[in-house]
Formats: sequence, C-alpha cells, structure tokens
Amino acid sequence: MPVKIVVAGGFGVGKTTTVGSISDTIPLTTEAAMTTVAAGIDDGSLAPDKRTTTVAMDFGSLAIDKGIKLYLFGTPGQDRFGFMWGDLIRGALGALVIVDTRRTEDCFPAVDYFETAGVPFAIGVNRFPARERLSHEELRWALAVGQEVPVVEFDARDKVSVRDALLVVLDQALVFAQATAAR
Repeated sequence: MPVKIVVAGGFGVGKTTTVGSISDTIPLTTEAAMTTVAAGIDDGSLAPDKRTTTVAMDFGSLAIDKGIKLYLFGTPGQDRFGFMWGDLIRGALGALVIVDTRRTEDCFPAVDYFETAGVPFAIGVNRFPARERLSHEELRWALAVGQEVPVVEFDARDKVSVRDALLVVLDQALVFAQATAAR
C-alpha cells in the first residue's frame, strides 16, 4: 500500500536533504544550478554554499514493511514554482513543513497552503547551526498555528531524526482521519 507524504517549506530549509537522508533508493531530484537571474529573488545569504535549487520536486521512497511503502515528495521552495504544488499534494496523507527559525516567514506559504487544502501537517524545525532558538509556543505564535499542529525538532541530515519527524506527520494524519470519520 502506498503512503504519500509531502515535504515542504521555503527556499533552502532542507527539503532535498530530508528526502535524501531517509530514502531507501537514490532519490530523484530536479536540482538546477542557481543563476544570477535568481540573485534578487532567492535569498541565499543564510546558505552561502548552496549552488543548486529544486525546480520541480524531489522524490524518494522508504519501505516500512512488506505491505507499506512511504513515498516522499519534496516541493520546490520558491513561490514561482508554486503552481506545481496542487499536483504534488494530490493523494498525500500529510505533510512536513520544514522551518528554519532564522526566517520563519519563508514557510508561511506552505502553512497557508496545507491549511487551505485541508491536508494535515506538522512543523519540522530543522537544526541549522547558529539558528534562532524559539520555543514551540513562540514558533506556533509566529506561524499563527494552534496547538493541534505538532512541532518537532529534527536534523534533515540524520536518517533517524527524519524518521521521527515523519512519524509525527503520520500520527497527525491518523488523528485527522479519525476526526474526519467521526463527523
């Protein structure tokens, strides 16, 4: 049985790294070199070594057991590629919205998108070096999300840490499905 999870967030927050660190197979990425054309559009100041960016999606998979396979779809982070999101979220059970607390405003579009689409999601705070430390309550306030939205800290480079964040998303999807069924 396929289970689809979307990994979303702003530019350079770690979506490609998240998908790649847990995928059983070599992930499909649509990375393109960053050009001077995007210099005024994409703020790369917090990721000065970033040379590529996702222009369509990332895709990875993870066999949970013989009967369940998790499919991960990473969205592009720039607004100009937002037209693809509708196709990427179709059939998704949930989403992980990745946040870099040094620039929480970059994840507003993703939070708004999943709230409007009615897709359950969790906030994943990627552990960047020298990041601003916010409590979960401060982050919820900054993002204008309620207690029903889980917040989890994780390291996009670490397979176990990503697994734990995805388990929170799957739990959120289960809670959402149970609430929907009870109506």
